[in-house]
Amino acid sequence: MKIFSLTLAISLGLAAAPAAVAAVAPPSVEAFFENPDFSGAIISPSGKHVAAKVGAKGKRNMLAVVDLATQKIQIVAHFSDTDIANVKWVNEQRLVFDTNDRQAAQGDAMYAPGLYAVDRDGARFKQLASRRGQGFKQSSAQRDLLPWHTVMHRQAGLPESEWTYVQDLQFNGKETVSDVRLLRVNTVTGRSQLVERPGDVVAWLLDQEGRARLAYMLNKDVVEIKVRDDESAPWRTLASFKAFTPDANAMDPVAFGADNTLYVRTNRGADKASIFRLDLASGKMDDKPLITLEGFDFGGRLVMRGGKLVGVHYLQDGEGTQWFDPALQALQADVDKLLPQTVNMLDLPTDLQAQNVLVRAFSDIRPASYYVFDRSTKKLNKVGDTYSGIVPDQMGQQEQVRIVARDGQEVPTMLTLPPQKEAKKLPMVVLVHGGPYTRGTTWGWKPEVQFLASRGYAVLEPEFRGSTGYGRRHFLSGWKQWGLKMQDDIADATKWAIATGYADPQRICIAGASYGGYATLMGLVNDPGLYRCGINWVGVTDIKLLFTGHWMYRDDASETWRRYGMPELIGDPVKDAERFKATSPIEQAHRITQPLLMAYGGADLRVPLVHGTRLRDAIRSNNRQVEWVEYETEGHGFHVPANRIDFWSRVERFLDRQIGQPLEPK
Repeated sequence: MKIFSLTLAISLGLAAAPAAVAAVAPPSVEAFFENPDFSGAIISPSGKHVAAKVGAKGKRNMLAVVDLATQKIQIVAHFSDTDIANVKWVNEQRLVFDTNDRQAAQGDAMYAPGLYAVDRDGARFKQLASRRGQGFKQSSAQRDLLPWHTVMHRQAGLPESEWTYVQDLQFNGKETVSDVRLLRVNTVTGRSQLVERPGDVVAWLLDQEGRARLAYMLNKDVVEIKVRDDESAPWRTLASFKAFTPDANAMDPVAFGADNTLYVRTNRGADKASIFRLDLASGKMDDKPLITLEGFDFGGRLVMRGGKLVGVHYLQDGEGTQWFDPALQALQADVDKLLPQTVNMLDLPTDLQAQNVLVRAFSDIRPASYYVFDRSTKKLNKVGDTYSGIVPDQMGQQEQVRIVARDGQEVPTMLTLPPQKEAKKLPMVVLVHGGPYTRGTTWGWKPEVQFLASRGYAVLEPEFRGSTGYGRRHFLSGWKQWGLKMQDDIADATKWAIATGYADPQRICIAGASYGGYATLMGLVNDPGLYRCGINWVGVTDIKLLFTGHWMYRDDASETWRRYGMPELIGDPVKDAERFKATSPIEQAHRITQPLLMAYGGADLRVPLVHGTRLRDAIRSNNRQVEWVEYETEGHGFHVPANRIDFWSRVERFLDRQIGQPLEPK
């Protein structure tokens, strides 16, 4: 196979991928947490070109375009002070993209993402939106551009046109968006047109012809979905329902189809959410679902071509695809035959008869690689590897298991076992996801999980109640259960790992970020005999402080979420004050006696630094086994590679000291 990534490295004078390390030595921490040299690709509407983001250690991400007929590669855009980020084909000739400084933490950010367009040969470069504005220096020339808070719209938009859609984000004076205004912008001239809107909109959906026909609105705690028959027709209400409490009318529009059809995701009285077809003319929904995933809420993306539903990319324990078109089923089979060790997700050009298809291939032990499949020759050409320093044989295999909690409720849990070790009495890290009201795990390679597995640790990731994706009952049963049944699920999953023989009961550490950091701390409080140590980064330590905020620190919680959402999902700060005290780590600091690693960002707007400093000081009054690190300019998570590498190096040393070796028998 001809490897485009190697050609790119040579033509740009970049370092080639490192040779595989010896089997006895795991990949370095840098191999997991440096910015990837190659970070994705997209295929053009005709399938004749591929746009890719390429870079190297210490280099900025650049935008390259590959002509698949000639295999000629050309860099069409790059900057000296920032990196290419999101990229989208406008038409066969033109691309639109924005930027993101991968070397700057949140507190060091000097520029907005900006918005740019360029031809596939590098011609007609055009800046569309400013990178400077409120909080940024702005020149007079940039005042002719769209404002700095203009961002790309995720959908492709107007087919075979120089125009695309962008979003003008309106802020409410804090860090939260209160209104999203949709604009058409000509990517050659920069001319823009505001799309008529029915009021303050938080999300838009385009139909298959690129027309803005659905607006998602949020007023206090009520969602209203507005639709229109075409761009000259008046807006009308399709549905209205409560945003933060269970409502039988709730639905999530997914895609427009042909003949005035809308595909929506809803429960329709069932526990699991499915895809239903809704007729916009009559407002009636089919009685039976069109797509249902056994054991899971529907998650994924419908693949539409010519207004027709040709397939679905879905998410169960991991990603998968179901094609409804026989020709596409045969295409998938051809690719899978060539790549039998990976899950292979196909990215189709707009033209279903196009010669080339882009493939994203991955597994639990293999990071994503991108290929182009030629349908005429039935051959693959590699475009690039996202993490070139990873050796699959040194990664851990994954499986989702279903454990039963103490009250009988099923808890989906991802188990990753370290390579080349007997799966018996292993040191284990119980890794708790953040959110908490989100899907936490997906089968597939993840740097944090596989870094731990490569160091010899089993990794257990419970999808505690309150996690999404596993049905209405599982989600709702986690409401107002911080530190209670949500915490019990994590403990019960840990006890399952001990009972089945996977985990050494004397060598288990609990870890997590954000809500996962909170659960780490409450695990040390509630189950001190279960966890030998804890690792908390950017974790919540005071539930009351989530509601009140702190006079010294900004936070990014919207007033709508704080007023309507948090009381329903977390609790009422007045009525539930005693529960908040009993389940806040800051109030239980005297009970945390195990070794603890804590890391926070000084510029965090989600969980401000005061959460960490107060708890650190409270624990240290009776527990000197607290290791503390603050990354002064980082936000809610660690953006700068040097900081990620430093943090995970600390994690490696901490775990080695605490659970790396079996305890000597007394």
